[in-house]
Amino acid sequence: MAQIENPKPRGKLVYCDNFDRNLIDESKWIARYLPHWTTPELAIPHHHFEDDHLVLRLDADQRPWCPEHDGGVKCSSIQTGHFSGPRGAANGQLRFNKNLKVVTELPISKLYVPLHGYFEVRAKATIACNNMVAFWMMGFEEHPEDSGEITVMEIFGRNCTASTTTFGYGVKQAGDPRLKTEYHEDKLPFDVSEWHVYGAEWNAAGVTHFLDGKPLCHVKQVPQYPLQFMLGIYELPNDPQPSKKQTATFTIDYVKGYAPI
Repeated sequence: MAQIENPKPRGKLVYCDNFDRNLIDESKWIARYLPHWTTPELAIPHHHFEDDHLVLRLDADQRPWCPEHDGGVKCSSIQTGHFSGPRGAANGQLRFNKNLKVVTELPISKLYVPLHGYFEVRAKATIACNNMVAFWMMGFEEHPEDSGEITVMEIFGRNCTASTTTFGYGVKQAGDPRLKTEYHEDKLPFDVSEWHVYGAEWNAAGVTHFLDGKPLCHVKQVPQYPLQFMLGIYELPNDPQPSKKQTATFTIDYVKGYAPI
């Protein structure tokens, strides 16, 4: 599938990171994954820069991000917001296990937490069967029920070939009882290891998902509260087709956010 430039402006560009400074800009990203549920050294993403691109990677000797509660899952991820209670509290973003308590207390941070707009990432990935890459948006969760998600792109290595990729996108209920999960997995003729633009246009009427500028699907029920970016690569140890690959990578050219005009 050839890359196609967006045919029309998506709004006012208010957030843009081209990763051309060879560092993760702390005014735009928190360079940790759900840091409240783990220790600082385990939350930090393995990464480097190559040709003015951010490369998030998983190394063979990388430790799981939260072994006590998420087993052997490895992750290198960055995000644009953070909310949790104090050390020992049970409240915090994406409480995926009922036994979780805040391990690392950090200040509340809203670097980019928009309500509505158009959002896209240009990226490519080198992944194996037990890897997953994703660009998604989740509720800030100052109120626990404000936890719904918009998945802009989610791709599992086990669903990729040289000529096709199963592209996951849509809305996930997570902990929001007002939503129902409407998640799509489309097998499409493109190679995830090549550059593609994954986008979503979100407003009060729903969210439209795009691949390389072409609309794929419109989902009518969506979160109606601010969401933050999550961008990362994962290793899933319980995948039925484990990988022998030493390093998996998720290479990012840019991330952009447009406000409605």
